[in-house]
Amino acid sequence: MRDKIILLEHTARLLEPNAAQRKYLIDKTIGYTEDFLNNLQTSLTYVSSPGNRKGLFDSPISDSTINIDEVLSLLKENVDTPGINPASGGHLGYIPGGGIFHSSLGDFIAAITNRYAGVFFASPGAVRMENMLIDWMAELVGYPGTASGNLTSGGSISNLIAVVSAREAFSIKPGDIEKSVVYLTAQTHHSVEKSLRIAGLKYCIKHYIPMDDKFRMNSEQLEITIKKDLQNGLKPWLIIASAGTTDIGAVDPLYDIGEVADRYNLWLHVDGAYGAFFILSETGKGVLKGIEKSDSLIMDPHKGLFLPYGSGAVLVKEKMNLYNAHYYQADYMQDALTSVEELSPADLSPELSKHFRGLRLWLPLKLLGLAPFRAALEEKILLARHAYEKLSEIDNIELGPYPDLSIITFRYLPLAGDADEFNKKLIEAIHKDGRVFLSSTMINGKYTLRIAVCSFRTHLEEIDSAISIILEKIKLIGQS
Repeated sequence: MRDKIILLEHTARLLEPNAAQRKYLIDKTIGYTEDFLNNLQTSLTYVSSPGNRKGLFDSPISDSTINIDEVLSLLKENVDTPGINPASGGHLGYIPGGGIFHSSLGDFIAAITNRYAGVFFASPGAVRMENMLIDWMAELVGYPGTASGNLTSGGSISNLIAVVSAREAFSIKPGDIEKSVVYLTAQTHHSVEKSLRIAGLKYCIKHYIPMDDKFRMNSEQLEITIKKDLQNGLKPWLIIASAGTTDIGAVDPLYDIGEVADRYNLWLHVDGAYGAFFILSETGKGVLKGIEKSDSLIMDPHKGLFLPYGSGAVLVKEKMNLYNAHYYQADYMQDALTSVEELSPADLSPELSKHFRGLRLWLPLKLLGLAPFRAALEEKILLARHAYEKLSEIDNIELGPYPDLSIITFRYLPLAGDADEFNKKLIEAIHKDGRVFLSSTMINGKYTLRIAVCSFRTHLEEIDSAISIILEKIKLIGQS
């Protein structure tokens, strides 16, 4: 057996490159990423993906090896060229923008040192860092010292954690579900309903509250609906408000909704995955008034703080509601119980194994301070308003609501023919062009285009270019 172990060790040691090998691989990788960044300004934002199965499928996983140059060539051709380039300042279609460079350094260090940030006993420093970041976010939105939270992979898991915390806080039993009522709007993100289903609450009554002409929840209708439900013997328990809807970017009247929640002792959850970090900006702070009245809140650093994908956060005003819903003990973890100076992330979410997400957020905040983030967020709001005003100068453009934050919607109304078909052709022409990427949605049954300004690389040049491209394509389609 000893001889076999020695033979296996010889092959297994290939997993540990020496210093010279590491330097070679790092230099090649850095060269690749520097080339990517240096060419962003001239790269297309969208490249249609070929329909055939080539590239990666032609290089299957096996015992065979290839060198780093071949690896990077495969990556460039098959991953970093086709589709949407979210690192581009021309990415105006979906909310998350490209990840800031400084976060990549945090991820690199976290991957090399491989600290386990799930349990305080295992890595007190990593857990303290993540808890410190949670405390900072809680203070930012006006939560008290009783709050806690978790750094998650994104808004979907954050919403799930909040829903489960609310379910347990209200002791919703299986027999209660069909009489328990959730209040939301047609603009509520689909991940909320998905979270309800996963949390075993699929058959809760869902009342969709009417919205005003800016697609914000009507707080008066909310209260009327709650009163009727109580009179009918139902059990109101959860209100879902939005701090920046995905379609429109609308912010519900959070203060008024919070007042209703207080009067009827309901749990108010705010989905601020996109919009909550705008509280760092002067304009955003006013728009988000009342966010502190929520019982739980989600906010995504990979949106509002421009981090790479996989950076979400959930906050719960009373930490024990979060802890009681998610903690679990196992015999093999008994050593971890010897040190309980701080709550462990593993007791505050469904995750036990987890990436040390905190470092990708802590490092840029420490290196850059808050000023560039505040400026960038205020800039995005003003860029959206600038785009709105520029679009309003184009004949036959129908605009959605004036932006609360940094999303605008619009459609072109041709003098003849079907407007939906024209706008489908318009988005297809913009995608084919590739210099910028816009997305489409359906608003009140109408095919509508969206401009979402949330990349830290999006500035006046990119917005003016997008407006020019829109106008150019409208003219081309009108002439065809």
